[in-house]
Amino acid sequence: MTPDGFSASTAGVPARLMHPALALACLIVLTTVAVAQPPQPPAQPQPSRVFCEQSVAYRISDPATVPERYRGFLGAWSDAAWNANICAALIVENVDTDGTASVIYVYGPLESSARIGGGTLHGAGIIRDGELRFQNSDGTQFAFRPGIADLIGRMTTPNGQPYEAAFKKTL
Repeated sequence: MTPDGFSASTAGVPARLMHPALALACLIVLTTVAVAQPPQPPAQPQPSRVFCEQSVAYRISDPATVPERYRGFLGAWSDAAWNANICAALIVENVDTDGTASVIYVYGPLESSARIGGGTLHGAGIIRDGELRFQNSDGTQFAFRPGIADLIGRMTTPNGQPYEAAFKKTL
């Protein structure tokens, strides 16, 4: 160390500044490496389909990545009607090993001339005992169980009004 606080090996940089200088050099190297990486291939466009008068984009996981006992729930299910005015669709995009499902629930009018509003809800459900369940923000509860070729859906409103509908697999 020289009397002015410089070390001969730091080429005039005070020892107390060596760590920030080293950190800055590492940051420059890492930035250069990050910029030099080959570009990633563009993401595949998500499929989009109209459900209940609404265009919905979704991405279904590869069935091989979903536990076998949950694969029957995976996919887009539509052409359902809770009553004479309200249609519904359910998209199960993924199911984790613990049974947590990523879902999109779509509802709206059966006819474009109807004055019923619609919506698209993105959320999570849970599959237990062969049934997918979730609840929306107003407390309406949904339960779906596989049928022979469909999903049988049950909806119970916050005031206890029950509805049932068959949801067809959408290809």
